[in-house]
Amino acid sequence: MKCGTVALIGKPNVGKSSLINAILKTHALIISPKPQTTRNSIRCIYNDNDSQIIFNDTPGFYNVTSSKDKLGIFLNDEINEALEYSDVVLWIVDAGTKKLQPDDFNMAEILSASKTKLPVILIANKSDVANSENAFKLYDEIYKFHEKFSVSAKFKHGIDELINALKLIIPEGEPIYDPEILMDTTEKFVASEIIREKILMLFRDEVPHCVAVNIEEYKSPEEFPERSGRKLYIRASLIVETEGQKKILIGSNGNMIKKIGALSRKSIEDVTGLPVFLELWVKVVEGWRKNQAALKRYIK
Repeated sequence: MKCGTVALIGKPNVGKSSLINAILKTHALIISPKPQTTRNSIRCIYNDNDSQIIFNDTPGFYNVTSSKDKLGIFLNDEINEALEYSDVVLWIVDAGTKKLQPDDFNMAEILSASKTKLPVILIANKSDVANSENAFKLYDEIYKFHEKFSVSAKFKHGIDELINALKLIIPEGEPIYDPEILMDTTEKFVASEIIREKILMLFRDEVPHCVAVNIEEYKSPEEFPERSGRKLYIRASLIVETEGQKKILIGSNGNMIKKIGALSRKSIEDVTGLPVFLELWVKVVEGWRKNQAALKRYIK
């Protein structure tokens, strides 16, 4: 048996979460065209007859230009921690890249400075809409890669070849996780991510960046039968920074918060297999993205 951990790194919107969903052949991680869709390192587990590969999806890397950018620092720390505990790195880029950005050079510096010197595979995603050769040439100028692959997460092209390549690199070892486990996280976290996914889907850029989802109560029917009516009971707060953002999330006569709730409830029921009673509240916490304690509470 082979068993190893693979860290996925890259700028926002290059398709890291989409790639993992394609590998696992299920909608395990939320995806969105908006930056900061992924805010935590999330471990997803691939299993077949002779291997277990633990994919660690990380937040999109971007330049932190100020010490006041607490959220940016927090997200980049998640990437560094994932690198420390991995056997292989997949650097995901857009196949249509025409010019390198400062983020690319910074990422190359971080990998070069890493004490572990992990093998790094360059993945040019979205090859269904662009030829990868130019991207390969650009990134070859700033880093020496173990291998390079052209893939399309959308159409699942190149996935089998990538898995076979990873099997040659990861170490021998017994599986860490039971084969039935898809993600190393809690149902409570999954519920919060589902709710945040619906917000990303429904609102424009000015609101999703400022929203965190905090699950305040998560009770199974057995734990709280008198309140839930034999349903899974979830009470969640949608954390925003201003009263204006709160009004946008609630909407006229509460129409938007009802829509978030309806869409979230359906997806949570699909995941848990239980009827769900979902309460959503919107709370204003001014400047939560600049507060270290708030970041640990609402993001971790």
